[in-house]
Amino acid sequence: MSVRRRSLERARRPASPPEPALDPRQPFALTLKNSRGALVLHALNPAARTAGLRRGQSQADARAMLPQLLCQPADPAADARALQALAAWAERWSPSVSLDPSPDGLEGLFLDVTGAGHLFGGEAALLKQIRDRLAEAGISARAAAAPTPGAAWALARWSDPEGHAPVVGQARLRERLAELPVEALRLDATTRAQARRFGLKRIGDLYPMPRAGLARRFRGAGGVELVRRLDQALGHEGEALTPVRPPARYRAWQAFAEPLGDLAGIEARLPDLAADLAQALEKDGQGARGLTLTGFRTDGRTTALSIRTGRPGREPAVWLRLFREAGLGRLDLGFGVDALMLAAETVEPMAARQVAIEGEAAARQAEDLADLVDRLSARLGEDRVLTPEAMDSWTPERAERWRPALAGAAAPFEAEPGRRPILLFDPPEPVEAIAELPDGAPARFTWRRLSRRVIRADGPERLSPEWWRPADRLRGRTRDYYRVEDEAGGRYWLFREGLYGREYGGGEDERAPSWWMHGMLP
Repeated sequence: MSVRRRSLERARRPASPPEPALDPRQPFALTLKNSRGALVLHALNPAARTAGLRRGQSQADARAMLPQLLCQPADPAADARALQALAAWAERWSPSVSLDPSPDGLEGLFLDVTGAGHLFGGEAALLKQIRDRLAEAGISARAAAAPTPGAAWALARWSDPEGHAPVVGQARLRERLAELPVEALRLDATTRAQARRFGLKRIGDLYPMPRAGLARRFRGAGGVELVRRLDQALGHEGEALTPVRPPARYRAWQAFAEPLGDLAGIEARLPDLAADLAQALEKDGQGARGLTLTGFRTDGRTTALSIRTGRPGREPAVWLRLFREAGLGRLDLGFGVDALMLAAETVEPMAARQVAIEGEAAARQAEDLADLVDRLSARLGEDRVLTPEAMDSWTPERAERWRPALAGAAAPFEAEPGRRPILLFDPPEPVEAIAELPDGAPARFTWRRLSRRVIRADGPERLSPEWWRPADRLRGRTRDYYRVEDEAGGRYWLFREGLYGREYGGGEDERAPSWWMHGMLP
């Protein structure tokens, strides 16, 4: 509901009339269609909940109870995008942030802050900072810290109605969870109803009951799920969480008392971040090939800029130059960023290399070329700085492809220099040729309206169709390639498509062999 409220606030113009949905006294709900096509309440504001409405209730029943109820359609896809963006923003406190699609629709986030509490003055101070930052961004939230995800979920939603941030350690975990209702175990509606019918109102009521008997008492898989959720909350069973983005092992992070509102402030702090990150990489003998600079804005959003290099490195000066080439001006600072994070997204081992004296010039030239490729890729984009790569195909037009130069070293070409053109005509151009049948080289050919007499020829180089490709299997024909030279000194690479006697017998419904120009030789 807070996501919808924020979107309505942003959409309002200064002179627009008041939006009823923004009035806290106006009962307001978002609706969705259920499996039968009927509209049901999906989310409610405090005024609607106080009036006795509940999530999952049909809109018709809700309007009968509360005629002044204001309803608008929900947008789950927009909610998911907003939660994803909020998860990226929450990485300022934890490198591992996971989404919590709770069964009752109360979306939230799991932050793994193991070992990070001291960076913020303790876990209590960290939770207070989280709640304060979210409140400044217009998001109402409750937070709790516990040894397990299930316990943190339960404490955040059920421990304190006033929304204070509880911090519970392993020693008092059972005691604090015992006070909470069984709904805090993330159970479905059927299992919750059965637990109430058996008189199991609080989590503490489950402690003295044998696990096997407790699982058998419920219908279907409800008892097994109840036991599993209880064990997860108490830490007897692990619970896997999938981070929204894979956590970066190497990152440097800084928070600021006053938000940075211009690029000059970003450029002033970036060298310190780069130096800290380079020091951590050097300690482990690693080098970075991909870096991302993330700015955490005061309005609950993030802005990021990424660079990549063709080889691992840990030189802060090189990183700073690449970020400038990529354009720090692309960062949307909004009303300012109050934290910056520089993370190494891709790292590789970086070992010292010994270069022979006679190869020093070549090594320096290779390094300069790699630096040039990095700078051009950062400025123009990786998809605009390309290099050829050999492919496993003997058909000339499939024998290579273009790929980003930053993708790594390309496979070397094994073709003999001079036997194939550097550039090919795409597609090959038709040629009229006079040649001795069946396999003779052309004696004269006409290309682009000019007739040329051949004085030297070499060939044929026969290439068969690649039968495993559907197009070649149905329509492919054998090619005979010739390298020829005319009386003016021009050198050409021609081929005849089709074989006399084997692929063409002279029938009216057959396609006669034809000649094509595929490239010019140096």
